[in-house]
Amino acid sequence: MTEPPGQEWDAGGPERLYVITGGRSGSSAPTELDLVTLIVATSGPRPGMQPEQADIVRICHRPLSVAEISAHLGLPVSVVTVLLSDLLADRRVTARPPVPPAQLPDIALIEAVIDGLQKL
Repeated sequence: MTEPPGQEWDAGGPERLYVITGGRSGSSAPTELDLVTLIVATSGPRPGMQPEQADIVRICHRPLSVAEISAHLGLPVSVVTVLLSDLLADRRVTARPPVPPAQLPDIALIEAVIDGLQKL
């Protein structure tokens, strides 16, 4: 079926995003994904996989954050999280929280070590 003139498919329009997510606005299973959650592929794309999901599996051969995946694909984070939740359910990718920043030791401990070194 061809579109009437002026009604061509807009590749960046909301209809495309609706099709990609199957009309879902959230994941079907509860997931803890935020912008800095790291995603790593556990296998390669399989035949018949949705193109956007196959792209995610391809680019996640090394850990990438949800925000980076969104930028690479040019898709909104909300769409990427829906796709990732499906991939997580299928065990095609794994998610892990980012490495927490190192915590500094207690100042009193540092002062005690310095004091002990000075007494040597």
